Amino acid sequence: MIESSSGHVIFDVLRTIAVDGGGPRVGRLAIPKRKQLDTPNYFGITSRGAIPHMTPDVIAKHTDFNGSYMALEDFVEKSEKRLVPAIYNIESDGTRILHAYTAMPTPIATVLGARRHPAVIAPMGNGKDYISIYTSTGFQQLKNKEYVRAIQRLQPDIVIPLADLTFGTTIKHKLPTPKRQLRMAERTEDWLAEFIKLMNPEGDNTTKSYIFAPLLPVSYPMQWEYLNRISQDHVDQLSGLAVYDADILPDLGGHSSLDPLPRLSMDFITSPHEIVRQIRLGLDIFTVPFINTASDAGIALTFAFPPPASIATDRQPLGIDMWSQDHQISLNPLADGCECYACTKHHRAYVQHLLNAKEMLGWTLLQIHNHHVLNDFFKGIRASITAGPSTFQEDCERFYSTYESEPPRGTGERPRARGYHFKGEGGQPKINRPAWEKYGEGGTEDPTLAGEMAGLAVTGTAAEGVDTPVVPDSNTDAKELYKKGFAEIDR
Repeated sequence: MIESSSGHVIFDVLRTIAVDGGGPRVGRLAIPKRKQLDTPNYFGITSRGAIPHMTPDVIAKHTDFNGSYMALEDFVEKSEKRLVPAIYNIESDGTRILHAYTAMPTPIATVLGARRHPAVIAPMGNGKDYISIYTSTGFQQLKNKEYVRAIQRLQPDIVIPLADLTFGTTIKHKLPTPKRQLRMAERTEDWLAEFIKLMNPEGDNTTKSYIFAPLLPVSYPMQWEYLNRISQDHVDQLSGLAVYDADILPDLGGHSSLDPLPRLSMDFITSPHEIVRQIRLGLDIFTVPFINTASDAGIALTFAFPPPASIATDRQPLGIDMWSQDHQISLNPLADGCECYACTKHHRAYVQHLLNAKEMLGWTLLQIHNHHVLNDFFKGIRASITAGPSTFQEDCERFYSTYESEPPRGTGERPRARGYHFKGEGGQPKINRPAWEKYGEGGTEDPTLAGEMAGLAVTGTAAEGVDTPVVPDSNTDAKELYKKGFAEIDR
């Protein structure tokens, strides 16, 4: 673990190469008292402070990621029974509050943002001096002063200031109106200046959290003034950039003072192909939503970088569906050659049995495996960049041609949907069918049974001309039942 770091500088660029469309680079992120992070790499995404399906001891023993992204909206719900969120009542003996409350292993860095990633769209949107956050008790307004107070209390390692963002998976394909884009940039510029002032009162630069300034998912001309302000006025107080649209990176050439800063991708990533594309553009660290989605769907990821030599002519899937009956008696590991705990201790048949039995261990093993696959994926990318431009270019082309562009969809049920964490949007169907439903709803009513209940039909043994069996009373003994043929068996 790193014991100390000077000022706001926590990142070193070790090597940058030139390829078509960008400049991928290898670097090292060093945060005091945390494991150093070799980049390109990724941070795990949490749900209410926990990596889904994995306890802190599982994370410490069986995974190797060095950072986790958390959302303040997961912790600050308000209700009549609890006016002060529980996270503010915890006391710590030298451990940062966010680490202590979530029991996150000490070597793992914490990144705090206001909203989940990906976030649920707020129906009321953001205001002039606040953003809307979605807690377990509904939407709330979050202003800069309240956000800074939370940061100073929780002491995350890295913090992303408030930004006026519009969320949703279609944001990259359908941008807001030019007027809305300009307002997003202006508000975010004002909020960042206020945030830095609140975090460093009276010029005090001893803040305990490193600031990653947000870059907006809008066109470059719309945030040109904002980027100028960052690169000229605020760069000395910044330790990194939180990039919500990777396509802005080619336009940062005119802001050279931002080049040394690490770039955290907060873009909506749905496949490893998109990760490779963004690494080519120069992104360093990633939040990867599809890994938790794949595990929930029962998918065991199987991709690698560079891809193994293969004689197969068809594109290979990025993962396998563990709900498939093909794995019912398979003693193979989830992925050939994988050295994770799930693959070295268990086999496909066992994992499929756990999923069919709705045992949470099944999803835990998939999470362990899928995070291991992602670790090896980034390790291979770092080695390829270090080897030189031609090697990296060739490995990228092989990866694109070897694997399908999207992970497969699971055919089984997901784990139990946990309240607001999986809120549907715009008429989106539920993840799983309800476990219980009123008989007769949705066209499931039995017309014959309905007729019998109405006295219009006869069913059962009476309809077949057979006497209705007599139900024995409480005084009937076993000999009498045997004599009358009750529960008679063939001899």
